[in-house]
Amino acid sequence: MKLSAKSRCGTRLLIDLARHGRQGPVRVTEISHRQKISVKYLEQLIRPLKQAGLVLSVRGPKGGHRLAKKPEDITLGQIVRLFESQTDLVACISHPEKCAMADDCRVRLAWQEANQALYRNLNAVTIADLVIAPEQAAVRNGKCPLDGGTFPNGS
Repeated sequence: MKLSAKSRCGTRLLIDLARHGRQGPVRVTEISHRQKISVKYLEQLIRPLKQAGLVLSVRGPKGGHRLAKKPEDITLGQIVRLFESQTDLVACISHPEKCAMADDCRVRLAWQEANQALYRNLNAVTIADLVIAPEQAAVRNGKCPLDGGTFPNGS
């Protein structure tokens, strides 16, 4: 599975709102400057994020955008499902009728398990996790920031 630019940039947009939205609504031009994403593309991303209840827009001279939910309540799994047209590794997972071999396919179960593992991991990572510095996240989760393993002392 290859994630689209929409998933990647949508995630960066939400992280930016989480980092900078505490002072009030954030303007798209500010996000564009910090994230190096065009204003036009950010506006395209904001629409589905608003429809999904993840972003709120505020009109007026001090307007902009802010998160509609707490950063810890928004997961990478939600973002990927929102922006990707095909969220399963293979079509037969969600549409077995599209494959004549689905009932007797030995590989389909492996694809289902891989798909479940992928979303279990994506659902475990929140915007709040991505806002904190990597070394803070590593200490909090007991993981080494370089290889994903545990720290030698177990902390």
